Amino acid sequence: MSEVTEQPGTYAAPLPKSHVEPRPPSRAIEPGFVRSRTAWRESYFYQGFRRFLRNRGAVLAAIFLLALILVAVFAPVVAPYDPIKIDPTDTRQRPNWRHLAGTDPFGRDILSRIIYGTRISLRLGLISVAVALGVGGIVGLYAGYVGGRLDLFVGVLVNIMLAFPGLLLALSVVAILGPGLNNVMLAVGISSIPDFLRVVRSSVMSVKEEAYVEAARCIGCTNRRIIFRHVAPNVLAPAIVLASLWVGTAILIGASLNFLGLGAQRPMPEWGLMVSEGRDALATDWWLSTFPGLAIAVTVLAMNIVGDGLRDVLDPRFN
Repeated sequence: MSEVTEQPGTYAAPLPKSHVEPRPPSRAIEPGFVRSRTAWRESYFYQGFRRFLRNRGAVLAAIFLLALILVAVFAPVVAPYDPIKIDPTDTRQRPNWRHLAGTDPFGRDILSRIIYGTRISLRLGLISVAVALGVGGIVGLYAGYVGGRLDLFVGVLVNIMLAFPGLLLALSVVAILGPGLNNVMLAVGISSIPDFLRVVRSSVMSVKEEAYVEAARCIGCTNRRIIFRHVAPNVLAPAIVLASLWVGTAILIGASLNFLGLGAQRPMPEWGLMVSEGRDALATDWWLSTFPGLAIAVTVLAMNIVGDGLRDVLDPRFN
């Protein structure tokens, strides 16, 4: 029997049974990953989110507003009846199992009209605040940073506008533009501009003296780049807090203008207009104005509670 010879370098000794292949290091114990997780937990937003969660009232109000947004988005699915369709056989029905909030003199379901009115009220509040934040924020950034005659002119204009109550100023703008829901949104936004402009301007005047802004000037950055790259991100917190508080105020002012007949027109299901339609029959048909009024009150209250919670989180004076 011939003996097989192994070529040098081709034979590999077998591994013992007790040998275990080394496992690659887990990602959870990599130093960089640990540092990133630690940095995230120590970040401003994470700590602020945890502080917000500790405010149970703000969390409940935020959940209610989220549910309200879902109701507005899926109103055709949630609403049990057509909000505009007239039913002469069901006029002035008290709240019952078929109509939980009753019906109006035209037989329209009040609950369905309130659900559809959520769309209009939320859109009015958000668009009005977006107009005020956009215009007031940009003008406040430039006026606070540039200063000089521009700041003086803007300051005088803001003081003149703040001399009028918000509702009266919005009423004046609607009188100029004419009645209509879009004009009400624009009027409420214009009446809110001075508050946003003043907050942003005062924040910019304190931020523009910081060392990082001086460094940006020294390396030759333009004013526009400094304003939007270095100053604006550091004045967002008070503007966001004010915006969250003003959404509820905008809804209330818009409902007041619609109550006066200057905004939404019949048969549009708008909360303020529904309160106006039922005010003459409040003694007998109390549900016509009561339920839309409750919708306005609860929504504005939830907006204010969430705004207070965000203020406690984002405003350094409350931390």
